[in-house]
Amino acid sequence: MARLVQQPLVMACEGWDGYRLLDSGAGRKWEAFGPYSFIRPEPQALWQPRIANWRAAGEFIPGSDEDGGGRWQFSGQFAERLPDAGWELAWNEVRFTARPTPFRHLQFFPDMAPVWDWMRQQLGAMTEAETLNLFGYTGLGTLALARHGRVTHVDASKKSVAQARENAALSGLADCPIRWLTDDAAKFTAREVRREKRYDGIILDPPKFGRGPDGEVWRLEEHLPGLVTDCAKLLDEGSRFLFLTVYAVRMSSLAIAGLLEEALGHLPGVIEHGDLAVREQGEGTAEGTRLLPTAIFARWSNPR
Repeated sequence: MARLVQQPLVMACEGWDGYRLLDSGAGRKWEAFGPYSFIRPEPQALWQPRIANWRAAGEFIPGSDEDGGGRWQFSGQFAERLPDAGWELAWNEVRFTARPTPFRHLQFFPDMAPVWDWMRQQLGAMTEAETLNLFGYTGLGTLALARHGRVTHVDASKKSVAQARENAALSGLADCPIRWLTDDAAKFTAREVRREKRYDGIILDPPKFGRGPDGEVWRLEEHLPGLVTDCAKLLDEGSRFLFLTVYAVRMSSLAIAGLLEEALGHLPGVIEHGDLAVREQGEGTAEGTRLLPTAIFARWSNPR
């Protein structure tokens, strides 16, 4: 029976050559994405910035709607040097394109870096694993898993899947056994259950609200329990992990850990939960400086 650890954890992104959190505060964050820096809204940065003046290539100005909206405002000489097609970044052997999007991010989520490391640790030396990436977006999690075997990548956006395939080619992984699927995650998972499929690991990063390729509506609080239940049916005692992240909701990590305990409690292993966060790495910061929380997570692992 899987054991639920009630004490929360923090999985912190410490930054790498392609990404740094330079400073945060007053509801914003200042980040370096390779050679360019950007300012984005961050409601959880309740403190004051350490640095008085932030100089960035662009800032995302949020709309008045609490659920999203807004626009990028690019600044002078910095903006003139921004390549229209984006620029290349890397995390370990995974290479990808970054560029500002209308949704305030830059085509990847840097706070997921410790998750990619954790998944690799769970799979260890496996080279023929079967893994599933639901809501796979531009594919960095998929490419992180590719060294371990076959990956099924599912996202409702044709544009995101196309970008994921481009990132695979950029990384020299185009010939890896990856299934690239434009599909509704919940419907696909339900079909996999009927087909009695089995996976060694599953990662899911669902949005608060979304639409499938045929107009299917996704509401996290309404549809997540059923999806997690179906995901559990794709795992068995030989499987290694399930990782769930949740952004931008008024919900505790303990709540989604309880959801995993209900669905996966019959399997061996451990269920943990907590916060994803990014550690500031800007000028003048010291070791152990403040962490900016970004999301909550719950994870099941079955150490071998």
